[in-house]
Amino acid sequence: MQKDETPSVLKAAWLIALVTIASKFMGFARDMVVANFYGATLVSDAYFYALQIPSLAIIILGGVGGPFHSATVAVFSKLIPDFDSKPTEEVNRLYSTFMTITFLFFAVIAVLGFFFADKIMGLIISAGAPELVALASAHFKIMTPIILIGGIIGIYYGLLICHKEYILPNLSPMILSTVVIIVLFCVHNDKSGVVLAGATTLGAICQLIVQFPKLRRIGYRIKPNFDIKNNKNLNSLFELLFPAILSSTIGQISIYIDMFFASTLVEGAWTSVVFANRIFQFPVGILVTAFLVPLFPIFSRLAGEGKFDDIKTYFNKGVGVLFFAAIPMVILILTLANDGISLVFERGAFNANAVVMVSEALCFLSFSILPYVFRDSITRVYYAFNDSKTPFIIAISSIALKAVLNYLLIIRLNMGIAGITLSTSIITLVNATLLGIFIHKRIRLDYKNLFKNFGKMIIAGALTFVLCLFTGLCFDKIAMPKYVFEGVKILVVSAICLSVYTGLNLLFRMEYARELVNRIVKK
Repeated sequence: MQKDETPSVLKAAWLIALVTIASKFMGFARDMVVANFYGATLVSDAYFYALQIPSLAIIILGGVGGPFHSATVAVFSKLIPDFDSKPTEEVNRLYSTFMTITFLFFAVIAVLGFFFADKIMGLIISAGAPELVALASAHFKIMTPIILIGGIIGIYYGLLICHKEYILPNLSPMILSTVVIIVLFCVHNDKSGVVLAGATTLGAICQLIVQFPKLRRIGYRIKPNFDIKNNKNLNSLFELLFPAILSSTIGQISIYIDMFFASTLVEGAWTSVVFANRIFQFPVGILVTAFLVPLFPIFSRLAGEGKFDDIKTYFNKGVGVLFFAAIPMVILILTLANDGISLVFERGAFNANAVVMVSEALCFLSFSILPYVFRDSITRVYYAFNDSKTPFIIAISSIALKAVLNYLLIIRLNMGIAGITLSTSIITLVNATLLGIFIHKRIRLDYKNLFKNFGKMIIAGALTFVLCLFTGLCFDKIAMPKYVFEGVKILVVSAICLSVYTGLNLLFRMEYARELVNRIVKK
């Protein structure tokens, strides 16, 4: 199986990467438009505070890699004989039951969110000004329908991926971004952000609708029912889903802790953290999605067949590639963050002060890239063994540490915005380490070769970073028009980074570098 699956995984990874890049670019364009119209201000802070719970539903719970997507893939991929098979009556009945329960559950939460918006926002940003809380509450009421949409989108994504339909799930977030961009350009004078909140809700609805025709063509038919009694497969879904939802939701408590501390800082602080996260997710999201989406169904199948050696091979290969690609990302963020953010965002209401705040947040967040890709990879192995409880326990155990770190870094050490993202990086490292240790209860992964190669990559990365930093400092002495200077500097430093880093890894005989060069030569 391993020999047959490898080419298809690589092919799927490239395809998903291209589609995800297109989707991320559109998301990036949306952020540029939002930054241009609203900057890092009270209005943008209110919007991003209000967006946190809806985004929990549509991105964290329902997105690719979220609990609903992961649980759907883990269970349905074992019920479908092959990727091209039509769903049986049993599978369709399971799908209908799952959809019925999911719809009702999120509908109740959405209604409660609407009627208690003031109290929810008042609790989350209790340290904020009254006008900030009031504006965030108004935005949240408009966006509560997104809560209903989130879980359903996750189920749709999972089913499509079970049938090797990778493009639509990864491309559909473009719809939300496109709707927001169009609406904001049509309505130029939105001083309260209400139009932005409404456009976000409309975009999410369109994102849901576009999935449905493809599922119908595959053969899925929904007939609302409550076929719960003695339903083994539904029980398997819930056994995976509820701890995963709790884990994701509990994980969001860390973000709410960040929101509280950010509300004690300068105006625009939370907007800066959100933009730093969006920029961070642009390359990292592409990387993780491209490799883990096609690998996860394979992990699940291999676990079901007891082929543990194949899981080890795929895991080491996948994480090794992710490490190899992640290190230059860290280098480029640390050396080019200010120039890149200024070039892309500094216009309209987004001024030089906002550039500094976002750059500071992003640089400290970049330290989480390596543990982030390891954590997300190994979490898929847990899910393949139908174990979502261990990630949940680890996530909940980190909440107190997050609060303590925020207090020490932000209040005691006065690090401000940087303290928020540095504590996030530390928490990500702790979670990744604990997940890596406790996986041995399920399977003994081969870390020796993985981290031996990782050590070589770190050495290559450190040497590359010094050279890129020196190049950047030399560039700063050259007089050029602002945007020309930033563009040329980014291109030159990036070219040096990639060529030197790849060359050093070739010198160290790293297989990932050889494969990269061979593919470029073949193309």
